[in-house]
Amino acid sequence: MAVRASAMVKPARRTLLHLQVLRSTQLSPHFRRVTVGGGDIDGFTPMGFDQWFRLFLPTGNAAALDRIPAKAHETLGYLRYLAMSDRPLMRNYTVRGHRALSTHGPQIDIDFVVHGPTDDPTRSAAAWAAHCSPGDRLAIIDEGIGFNPERGVDDVLLVADETGLPAMSGILASLPASARGLAVCEVPDAEDRLEVESPRGVEVRYLVRAHDTPVGQQALSAVDGGGVPGHAWVAGEQGLVSGARRALVGRGLSTGQISFCSYWKLPRHQRVG
Repeated sequence: MAVRASAMVKPARRTLLHLQVLRSTQLSPHFRRVTVGGGDIDGFTPMGFDQWFRLFLPTGNAAALDRIPAKAHETLGYLRYLAMSDRPLMRNYTVRGHRALSTHGPQIDIDFVVHGPTDDPTRSAAAWAAHCSPGDRLAIIDEGIGFNPERGVDDVLLVADETGLPAMSGILASLPASARGLAVCEVPDAEDRLEVESPRGVEVRYLVRAHDTPVGQQALSAVDGGGVPGHAWVAGEQGLVSGARRALVGRGLSTGQISFCSYWKLPRHQRVG
């Protein structure tokens, strides 16, 4: 019988943490890493896997970050946040890496997928990442993990497009050495095939998206042609996520064996699945 576990694993403490940029590095044509720390970083508890958080970035005066409600992730706090005339940009991002011990104190790496215009850092998180400098301020609220280990960690199938690669990398690094399975990630450029840490028994397979091929089509084909894992995790564009879920359920997996998250959405006529 499949393990029925909650969809999300929540952190013990969820509160607004004020941080600052320590450094920013271009990893590949479509990935930029921003390392943050300082401020309230000691209040962050790493959970591993695909731990995610709400990211708040100033759209003008950085002092607006000081007026974000401490419970902006809850209904009343969120309504107060929406009422701010200069409210910071809020997006959801994943912890790509956490280092508790370093010469500058604890640090969190955040990997941003950068494609499209980046000339206005107030319009998107990716544009902010392209322009940020050491000392720039930001804030986060931890939200926990979506890959629930209670659903299994020994026989896994991980599927994502480039937006899910940071989360997939976190899961791979958190799996036990005994884990086995397959991790498939579709990326837009061969240089976006970033090195990841993974158990020896988990094959990491990058698929470079062909020109004019719909996002997720190649990753979805890999799902259709694979075996039946004990625990599947799918993240990325909505069409890929919904198509992969249907394919996995059609092969006999229960919904209790599938963790999933849609990160973004193409127009319906452009989606796969």
